[in-house]
Amino acid sequence: MQGTALATSDDDPPPHPTLPRRPRLGRRWRIRGVSLTTRILFVNVIALALLAGGFFYLDSYRAQLIAERFKLARAEADIAADALDGLSAERRGQLLARIGTDQVLRLRLYDGRGRLEADSFTLAPPSFALIDPNSEPWYQQAARLLDRGVDFIVNAPTVERYSDTAEQPAGSWPEIRAARATGRTEVFLRYAPDRTPVITAAAPVGTKGEVLLSLRNALDITQSVRDARQTLVIIIGVALLLSVQLSLFLARTIVQPLRALVRAAIRVRLGREREVVVPRLPDRGDEIGLLARAVSDMTTALRQRIDAVEMFAADVAHELKNPLASLSSALETMERVDDPALRRQLADIAAHDVQRIDRLITEIADASRIDAELSRATFSQVDLAGLAAQIVGARDVRARGTAPIHFRNAGGSTLVAGDASRLERVLENLLDNAVSFSPADGSVEVVVWGDDETAHLSVSDDGPGIPASEREKVFERFHSVRPTEEAFGAHSGLGLAIARTIAEAHDGTLTVTERPYGKPGASLELSLPLLLEGSE
Repeated sequence: MQGTALATSDDDPPPHPTLPRRPRLGRRWRIRGVSLTTRILFVNVIALALLAGGFFYLDSYRAQLIAERFKLARAEADIAADALDGLSAERRGQLLARIGTDQVLRLRLYDGRGRLEADSFTLAPPSFALIDPNSEPWYQQAARLLDRGVDFIVNAPTVERYSDTAEQPAGSWPEIRAARATGRTEVFLRYAPDRTPVITAAAPVGTKGEVLLSLRNALDITQSVRDARQTLVIIIGVALLLSVQLSLFLARTIVQPLRALVRAAIRVRLGREREVVVPRLPDRGDEIGLLARAVSDMTTALRQRIDAVEMFAADVAHELKNPLASLSSALETMERVDDPALRRQLADIAAHDVQRIDRLITEIADASRIDAELSRATFSQVDLAGLAAQIVGARDVRARGTAPIHFRNAGGSTLVAGDASRLERVLENLLDNAVSFSPADGSVEVVVWGDDETAHLSVSDDGPGIPASEREKVFERFHSVRPTEEAFGAHSGLGLAIARTIAEAHDGTLTVTERPYGKPGASLELSLPLLLEGSE
């Protein structure tokens, strides 16, 4: 019969594990093809797996209990052996019976030739009986199955199974051979048929080669460890159930709205539906709600941009079609006309149409790329009053026969952050618009002033004014209400639209306002945020 000897000394503590380097989440933790629900469950199960590591602690706890029992068995065997030394056979039998009954042990005494001299179970009623596993209820069998599973998980050493017969010579006990060879008490561990520990201790008695073998069935160790394991299993099971339910709930609160956003984004991408409703999730104040509202706003802005592009393309086609039709008609008529005066008139019409087309193409190209250019522009400090004074002065030098332009600085700071060339384009477009509507005996007034947070510039003319119903329409592309005496096609209808686009790109506004003191005419006001002190 072979057994497994366990050391009675405490094991050295394991070395502190080396902490792994923190991974870069953007690279190493990029798990492709795994759903968010699975990841949430995985993370929560990892925490439970760490809790299940308590099985290793329980195995260590069991080893400590057995080690303590080894010490106790060695002490009991030594005391009993010392007490038996020198006693008569009758006294030895009485002592063996009393100790076996009181300490719940089975004691066997072997002589120097290995023959069994006395057995406490024959001298007195047995103090314990090994349990037959076939007679136990199912839950005890389940407990033993759990014991084997835990032993496999923690890689516990194999323990020999204990078997008992009525007559067992000393040679069948390796601990007796070891005790005779070393001259000191040897302790071994075996498992009973019901997997409860059987601890045996062999102690030399006197100097004649006699050996005392003590045997204890430590049921309490198994029961204590099983109770702790069953409690841990119940805790882990309940925690696992709650964790799975909470993980699924968390996954639903995260994954379902994300999937709804994904479906809406796919519909937007496919473009099969004109109006795609992106859920805004107004009841959610977390990051998912912020994301939903951001995607909804982005989709609305994208739809508006697409609509604007489509309308712009249609307007461009319409605006180009008119001068092209006029040019085609003039050229076709010119081939059939022999009158030189009429041919010159048709040539003038054709030249005018070519100029109109060229002006339209230039304005259209500028309007189409202005957003992209402004998004890449680097703003710098611009003095709005100085820029306006410079532009008005330059126009006074080169403009003859048009309404005069009067400039006035009403005071206050007019330093703004912007692109000087684009702001100059705004002023030029406003002045062009005002001059074209002012009569020959009228004038154009440019006023610049600043208040606490905003710099203002107004351009006013003495023309017919802008009706209230048209004050927003004048900023639409290709919308133009021109004076009756102005030549057809002299303006593209893009000037004010471009000016407002530039103003909004500078976080400003361009609006139509009433002229002060009830003066006739129109007034357009540009408002830009002032440059904060210390900003560049």
